[in-house]
Amino acid sequence: MKAVALTAPGEAEILHVSEPVRQGEDILLEVELVGLCGSDVNSYRGMNPLVSYPRVIGHEIAATVLQGNAEFAPGTRVTVSPYTSCGRCASCRRGRPNACQFNQTFGVQRDGAMTELLIVPAEKIYASSLSLKELCLVEPLTVGMHAVSRARVSKDDVVAVYGCGGVGLGAIAGAAFRGAVTIAIDVDEGKLETARACGAAHLIHSGRESVHDRLGELTEGHGPDVVIEAVGLPQTFRGAVEEVAFSGQNIRAGWLRYGRMNGAGMVSHRQLSWSGSRNC
Repeated sequence: MKAVALTAPGEAEILHVSEPVRQGEDILLEVELVGLCGSDVNSYRGMNPLVSYPRVIGHEIAATVLQGNAEFAPGTRVTVSPYTSCGRCASCRRGRPNACQFNQTFGVQRDGAMTELLIVPAEKIYASSLSLKELCLVEPLTVGMHAVSRARVSKDDVVAVYGCGGVGLGAIAGAAFRGAVTIAIDVDEGKLETARACGAAHLIHSGRESVHDRLGELTEGHGPDVVIEAVGLPQTFRGAVEEVAFSGQNIRAGWLRYGRMNGAGMVSHRQLSWSGSRNC
């Protein structure tokens, strides 16, 4: 069968690979659509230190069950959690399997879903009546939702979100759903308008106005109670730390470029494995 793989930084090829063999209670899926994540782009650029080559990419998945079980009958549309968890490391034992020390993510430490067939454990599959395009958005949107959950956002909070991509929009929708006053920050007018549709009460175009001044206006000078950073650039990471209210919550939901402040390279804080507070 065919698969799309990164064979080296800056090089992608269509390869012919062996079809997967179903074992035990695993589910055989026909891959329908795969979303491309910013981490896939950085793997292509050679800026993801966690990926090895060659590597079949793809972890934002919409698929149809070919061979399933009593819960997932053939023909069922599903999405897939692309992560593994060992159940034994310190993170797993603390109830944080999303931050498993030995995680292997589709398209990063193991081959991903940009192929014709895929086999996954039943516990990693989620059936839904969503469209195929919507199923591809589940994974990035839920990362943003998880950020809101980690921050314990309530209706009494003001929440600022840096970045209105898939992860940021998930955070905006999640915070707005909980009743928080939500502020979207981005440099793209179109993304900001999408953020408004997802529930953002206020928009800040950081290329045209001072983020610091606008946040001060909107929070009586205190800063947001929660700041969620969903961009991954050094300047937005720093801005998130500097703008959060005294004793507020600062949550990272993106990929942090490491090294000098020119952004050379990437290091993953996958699925919010880090979060912190300022002066709490």
